[in-house]
Amino acid sequence: MIVVAGEALIDLVPHEPGPLAPLRPVPGGGPYNTAVALGRLGAEAAFCSRISSDGYGEALLDGLREAGVDTAPVQRGPEPTTLALARLDEDGSASYAFYVEGTADRLFRAPGRLPEGTRAVSFGTCSLVLEPGATAYEELLRASAARGLFTVLDPNVRAGLIPSPGAYRDRFRSWLPSVTLLKLSEEDARWLGGTPREWAAAGPGAVVLTRGGAGLTVVTRAGLEVSVPAPRVVVADTIGAGDTVTAALLHGLVLRDALTPAGLAALDADGWRSLLGLAARAAALTCTRPGAQPPSAAELNL
Repeated sequence: MIVVAGEALIDLVPHEPGPLAPLRPVPGGGPYNTAVALGRLGAEAAFCSRISSDGYGEALLDGLREAGVDTAPVQRGPEPTTLALARLDEDGSASYAFYVEGTADRLFRAPGRLPEGTRAVSFGTCSLVLEPGATAYEELLRASAARGLFTVLDPNVRAGLIPSPGAYRDRFRSWLPSVTLLKLSEEDARWLGGTPREWAAAGPGAVVLTRGGAGLTVVTRAGLEVSVPAPRVVVADTIGAGDTVTAALLHGLVLRDALTPAGLAALDADGWRSLLGLAARAAALTCTRPGAQPPSAAELNL
């Protein structure tokens, strides 16, 4: 079982360029997208979050269930669902403005226990910024690592939500000893002000860097560095592409019986090329469709 912990929200995606373009509400949030992607790939996955009891919250739960994701760990609350207003650039890349005051996901509480058979827990994005929930997710990250579970962190930095960049960077570094696999984008790396080698030395067994159309690179704690190109596709937008990478890496490790810290450390260059290639193909398919629509196992011939 892979548990994904973090926010679920509604992305308001414009149909066309312009400040007054019609908006289409679609389920989103980095952790939510990762959970859905895992379910579509055929992984045994569960979602651990706090979701509103409003109509948007019901739609979010429906999306998880349709993907085959276990929603038993989800907490519910009457507060409204977080909204993210997306803005698409000409190349399809997205930036966001968030409406987060008084929303349900901010009030997440660390669970007393995780689902039976949990092997890995994935964290990231707004849930590690917005208090009081951020402290609860951090508590869950540290507790999961202390139990020997495989932990994944995708900071997916949303700078507009971070009141003190310096304090967040310090907090990010404090998480690294509790992280098995760190996955982040080139943009995240520049904002955080470090390098994959520095971060791997601080704890993670491997750091995977997404480089947009240039592909993916991994740097391991043992010093191995491997890169793969990105498939050439016609991009609708990049929403959910990075989240799909996280899901494909996790499911790929399951398929290789390597979803443990020792299994990750044992991957050689060929193993990493194969794993990164799967993640690159999955992300490329997501980019061909508007919104976060990760591929199925059948589309990837799994």
